Amino acid sequence: MSAPVKILNVDDDLRRSPRAALFEGERHGGGVAVSSFITQYEQGRGPDQHVHPYAEVFVVERGVAEFRVAGERIEVPAGNVVVVPPETPHGFKNPGAEPLRVISMHPSPRVIQTDLE
Repeated sequence: MSAPVKILNVDDDLRRSPRAALFEGERHGGGVAVSSFITQYEQGRGPDQHVHPYAEVFVVERGVAEFRVAGERIEVPAGNVVVVPPETPHGFKNPGAEPLRVISMHPSPRVIQTDLE
C-alpha cells in the first residue's frame, strides 16, 4: 500500500520568513530526496554568495534576477531556468522595482549550504 498524498500549505506549513518558504524532503517522510525554496524579494534583496555540494536549479517565475555565478553576472528574466553546477559560488539579487519570485530546487532531502559572504 502506498503512502497517502501529502499537501502542504506554503504559508502555514513551510513559511520560514516573510520572503521564503522551505520544503525539505526529510522533514516530510516517505523518502523524499528533494528540497526547495519558494522566495520573493524586493529590489536589492536576494541570497548572498554560497555553494552546495550538488547542482541547484532555479525557476525565475516573476521579475528579473541578477545572478552572480562564479564571478560572472547574468541577468535572467521570468520564464527562464538557471542550473548552477555543484560547488559553484552563486547568489542573486532583484535589480528592479518589480518583486522577484524564484523557486530553487535542491536534489537532496535537506538543504546543504555553505555561505561565502
